Amino acid sequence: MAGAWASTDTGPQVLERVHGKGVGEELVTVLEETSERLTSLATQERQHTAPLIDAHLATVTDLIAEARYSPALGLRLHALAASLAQTVAWHRFDHGRHSEAGRFWIAGLHSAHASGDHDMGAALLSDLAYQASWRDDPCTAAHLLERALTRTQHPAARSLLHLRLARALAPQGERRATLRALRAAEHLLGVPASDPVPAWCSWLSADLAVDSGQSLNDLGDTRKAHQLVEEGQILLPPRRDKTRGVFLAYRAKTHLDLGEPDLAAAVATQSLELAHRIGAPRCVDLVRGLVPRFKTFSDAEGVPELLAKAAA
Repeated sequence: MAGAWASTDTGPQVLERVHGKGVGEELVTVLEETSERLTSLATQERQHTAPLIDAHLATVTDLIAEARYSPALGLRLHALAASLAQTVAWHRFDHGRHSEAGRFWIAGLHSAHASGDHDMGAALLSDLAYQASWRDDPCTAAHLLERALTRTQHPAARSLLHLRLARALAPQGERRATLRALRAAEHLLGVPASDPVPAWCSWLSADLAVDSGQSLNDLGDTRKAHQLVEEGQILLPPRRDKTRGVFLAYRAKTHLDLGEPDLAAAVATQSLELAHRIGAPRCVDLVRGLVPRFKTFSDAEGVPELLAKAAA
């Protein structure tokens, strides 16, 4: 699928649809604005909006399939469908529903292809790659990202893909390629562009530091990795609490790698409490994944309390 996407060079494929009930610009604008408001809420609020976003996506896909619209409105509907499918997929992914997440990312990829948005298509392939890395399949992740990079245009978008490529290469021991990808990600993030940064990668600065740290940790440079993870967490805006929970779990892991179980327990407890408060089961799973390592430090300060909370 990724290979076909990378080798098919077409523009927008949305034609005027002449059957069905007419769709006007006002309705499309309302759907766009409402979707943007729902997806831009702080994490703690977004845990309550998943059914609304699902309903918005269902409405948009129904309009694409059944309504009558001009080519211009058709392009906007496909672009909105791609964006909403990406959001829905991440929600499924965060709750461990990986097959559903994959189906929504692929559906979004088809909508992005129909609208001729190569960068959005690359974003959705990149999300599939992130999922593969998360599920311990970095080889598949790297192949997906290499295909996606062939068509990605905006510098910030290319930066994100190179960063995720580094995360996929590091567990495979590809030190030179990992460092090359990290350098590319850092360089591209600062490259000016005439077009605005796509919304799906506008948050990248904090993640660049943390994911660079994670890559270096996989390569054995734990001290530098820990420093970068801390720096990235400081850069996070308050509204990105889910990501903060993930970063805290990463910090806990590097503290363990450095032989600092008391500090690891403190930040892991923060991650766990935050995850329960905002409804982020992926963060809970990250902390629980560290429990076997914490059990080897059962006498360290804070570890018994953390183990009790993780088991609750």
